[in-house]
Amino acid sequence: MEKIIGYLPGDGIGPEVAKQAKKALEAVAEKFGHSFTFNEALVGAAAIDATGDPYPAKTHEVCQSADAILFGAIGDPKYDNDPSAAVRPEEGLLRMRKNLGLFCNIRPVKAYKLLEEASPLKADRISGADLVVFRELTSGLYFGNPRGRHEDGKSAFETCLYTEEEIVRISKLAFEAARNRRNKVTLVDKANVLVTSRLWREVVTKLHAEQYSDVELDFLFVDNAAMQMILNPKQFDVILTENLFGDIISDESSVIAGSLGLLPSASIGSEVGLYEPIHGSYPQAAGKNIANPAAAILSAAMLLETSFGLTEEAKSIQEAVDRCLNEGFVTVDINAENPVGTEEFGDKVVEYIKG
Repeated sequence: MEKIIGYLPGDGIGPEVAKQAKKALEAVAEKFGHSFTFNEALVGAAAIDATGDPYPAKTHEVCQSADAILFGAIGDPKYDNDPSAAVRPEEGLLRMRKNLGLFCNIRPVKAYKLLEEASPLKADRISGADLVVFRELTSGLYFGNPRGRHEDGKSAFETCLYTEEEIVRISKLAFEAARNRRNKVTLVDKANVLVTSRLWREVVTKLHAEQYSDVELDFLFVDNAAMQMILNPKQFDVILTENLFGDIISDESSVIAGSLGLLPSASIGSEVGLYEPIHGSYPQAAGKNIANPAAAILSAAMLLETSFGLTEEAKSIQEAVDRCLNEGFVTVDINAENPVGTEEFGDKVVEYIKG
């Protein structure tokens, strides 16, 4: 198989962890007889510094011509800590999602048996937890208009907007995923307060009755869902939710795995799929060889399975990462006493894939 992969390392630790994911994909290509071409492009703060634009036209062309996109991270303190900055790195990611039609973010979360001590939650609460969050990506407060600040500069506003079509398209993906898992979908909303949430409930309930009545469906208000994620994460199978709630809930779920550095994600839609770790750019760790690349490497496995249909190849990456974690071959965020470096972890994964 010959495929083109858009390679967007981004900012902070993005280039370091993306490099390890790329190494894993190259090892898979060598072992299974595939050919992957990586076309690199700028995004985020790196793109602003070079072009003044966090998502340049050239980067969009690279993304459009690719069969899948491997993404690192974006964000830089010189923009994050400057409230007057006219352009921000995150704008590049939001525009990329919108322009490429990436309306669904998929974030799997599971508890690793031998890493339960790394989680701040008690082992008996997280042991066996295995869930996936389906987060809507291209609407809600992130994109709704009108938005801005009033003329006096002392107040600001956003608009939350959703359409039935936007809700249906991601809900179908969530229900289909549940059929291949434990057959349960939990819609997380705030329908007791928000009109948009009530629309979500109406649309999802109707879709469930008409096409997915074989799947169990329940509902949780987002504040309760956040609490239940800590109290009893094992109750969840597929979580379906809107943009802002999904951003918060999926990051909160990282405590189950023990580190943000273990959680991959896929963003899919009408065009090319984008695959990235859910963590940020973590600029304090950049260049120190201490960042955890597991999430980026597992994102590469999701790329192989979701965009290329290469299930066996994806499994080889997943098993290599699992083996590293189970053997205690981990970075400092998981084991501060005897950690390995970012490069060393990536090299070990490559060794296990090939071996």
